[in-house]
This record gives sequence, C-alpha cells and structure tokens, in this order.
Amino acid sequence: MDALDIVMNKQNVIPYLQPIISADRQEITGYEVLGRYQDEESTVSLRPFFQDKSIPEEYRREIEEQIHHQALTYFLEEHRSELIFLNIDVDLILADGGEHFFERLSSYKEHGLSFSRLVLECKEHEFEGDLSRLKHFIQYVQSMGIRTALDDVGGSSTPLEEIAYLNPDIVKVDLGFLADQSFPEMYREALHSLSVLSGKIGASLLFENINEFNQLHFAWKHGARYFQGSYLGRPASSFLDKMTFAETLRKHFNDFLFFEKKKIEAQIELTDTLSKRLKQAVHDKQNPEDIDELTLHIAEGLKDLSFRVYLCNYEGFQQSGNAFLDEEGAWQYQFEEKNRNWSWRPYFLENIVRMNIEKKGILSDLYTDIHKEERIRTYSYPINENLYVFVDIPYSYLFEKDFLL
Repeated sequence: MDALDIVMNKQNVIPYLQPIISADRQEITGYEVLGRYQDEESTVSLRPFFQDKSIPEEYRREIEEQIHHQALTYFLEEHRSELIFLNIDVDLILADGGEHFFERLSSYKEHGLSFSRLVLECKEHEFEGDLSRLKHFIQYVQSMGIRTALDDVGGSSTPLEEIAYLNPDIVKVDLGFLADQSFPEMYREALHSLSVLSGKIGASLLFENINEFNQLHFAWKHGARYFQGSYLGRPASSFLDKMTFAETLRKHFNDFLFFEKKKIEAQIELTDTLSKRLKQAVHDKQNPEDIDELTLHIAEGLKDLSFRVYLCNYEGFQQSGNAFLDEEGAWQYQFEEKNRNWSWRPYFLENIVRMNIEKKGILSDLYTDIHKEERIRTYSYPINENLYVFVDIPYSYLFEKDFLL
C-alpha cells in the first residue's frame, strides 16, 4: 500500500491490541498497541509502513501519533488498569530533542494516564544514532516513572553488553523466527545467558510471537515473566477480560510440570544406575597400577550407554587415554589423548569439589560435544580423592530413553 494513501486516509488507521499475559497470575497484564489500516476489503498491518525509512519522517510520525492517541484515549475511557505498550521510533522522537513527544505524553497524564501503566518499546538495532543517546533517552523516560522495553531481541543480534548498558525494564525475546518447531542448541545457550543477565539488571523477560505450543513451553522453561503471541491471543480492536487465558495456561503449566518432573526422575534413575555400575567396576581399584587397563575395564562395562570413557586427576589433567567406541561397536584406545587439561571447562572445579565432599557422581546438563558435534551428557564419578572417571553418554541413548533430554 502506498504511504501517501495511508496518510491521506487517516480515518482508516486504527489501533489493534494484543494481550500480554503474566506467568505468575496467568492474567492479562498488558496490551501492545499495533497499527492497522482498515478499509472495506481488508485489515492490514502498518508495520511495513513504519519500518520503511524511505517514507518521510513527518508521515511516519503523524500516523504513529494517531495510533497512540486513539489507543490511549480508549484506554482511559475504559478505565483500564493494565500496562499499555507503545511502539516508538526513538530516531523520530529525538529529531527535535523529544520536546514534542514528551509534551504529548504530559497531556495524557493530565487526563488521568498513570505513567506507571505505560511501557515504551524501542528496537535498539534500528536506532541510527549513537547508543549513548538511546541510553540517555531510556534513563530519562525511566525517571518519569515510565517503563521501557527492548523489542525484537532474539530476532536481531543485540549483544548482551548493549542490553546491560541500556538497562531496560523489559526485554522482549522474539520466538517468531523459530517457526519450524526446532530450537537451535546455540540459541538455547544464548538465551540462558540472556536470562542470567536480565536477572542481574532487574529486567523481566517477555517472550513474543508465541504461535505454537512448543514455543510456549520453551518460554515457560526459560524464565518468561510475560507471554505474547497468537497461540494465546491475537491482536483485536477491543480489550478482553483479564482472566481470558488463565484456565488454558494453568492446564499447560501443569503439563509442563509433569513433563519436567518425569525428566528429573529419569535423570535421577540414570545417575543411580551409573553410580551402582561404576561402584562395582572400581570396587577394588581405588589405587590402580594400570590406569589404561582400568579405563578399558570401565568402558567395557558401560558399552550399552557410553561412547567415550577417560580418567582425570584433581587438576583436570587427563591421566588415561580415551576409550572410544567405534562404528563397529568395538572399543578403540587413543593414547594420544593423555595429559589434556579440562579444568577450563565450566563447572569442572565445582564438580570435583562436590564429588569429594558428597562422595558420589554427577550427571552434567546437555551440551554439544566438540568432536561428535552432537548433544551429549557426561557422568563423572570419584575413584579416589585425586582420580575421577568421566563417562560420555551419546545423544542416541538419551533420545531412546524418555525424558532424558
């Protein structure tokens, strides 16, 4: 649609409202305002209009202001108590230093709008100015009691250090690009880092574009405080009852808890099995004379659930070679792997100390093996206070056993 047609027919420009649901209360906690153009034939999104930087600034500003005005007026007329999320273009706002924008906001405050209900969404990766100007803008807005949200994180490549520097109140994680029902493992790791960072800076995670059940599960599992997407509620022209999605979410949460509980139980069962088998394998070998022979002995007893076995000392230096299961199902021994140091691995020292104190083995989280390039788990077990066996468990075994992934 031509930009001039939109500007010349502003009466067809209307706000749509997409609900945002809280994880803790399962109620609608806010609405994002989305621009739509509605004529006799169809209703279309105005997102391409706002994203097109070739459209004159005054056109985009005019339409943005109209959408915000209609939404805020409706919000006040209905005496709503939820949050209202407004998408903004900070470049447009700062073109005149922000004076016009903040004058408009003040006028709504005079009509009863509490700034504590207002959330301004901006896209850091679309901001064309110096990042320090965006930082100053966010700080100024927050000083007024208005919350800020960084939008489209996940769909863009916003570095973690920039998120920390900008220090928003809400980080919106886009799950829309994961539409094939698969979640790249690297994305899981990056999201874990984002979750940790958000907790440290006091920001809440809002997962948007949740369009399928598995995306909702993914968001729930990775620290979402808020949910948004067509799987729960599509954009519409009116507000909804706060508890519209509560029953559905509570049922889903119960299913998620059951699934995760079964996974934990299965992992405990696997840990117990490995512990018993390793205890038997090293029963009279706490001070082995031939470490390579012991490694192969342990490996042979775990052939059904392991593809690699090796021994390390307290400092992380590999004392044995690798017992490695080849494609024919026979153990090969890689002497050249001796003396590698693994103390640089995350949690290595913590696990060594825990094994010494607790006198039991530890099952790792899933991670990507650098040689096989597949997701595996490792079980580590203390032979004595300076010798530990590491058992790598392949993805195929984990996949075959329900709930181990």
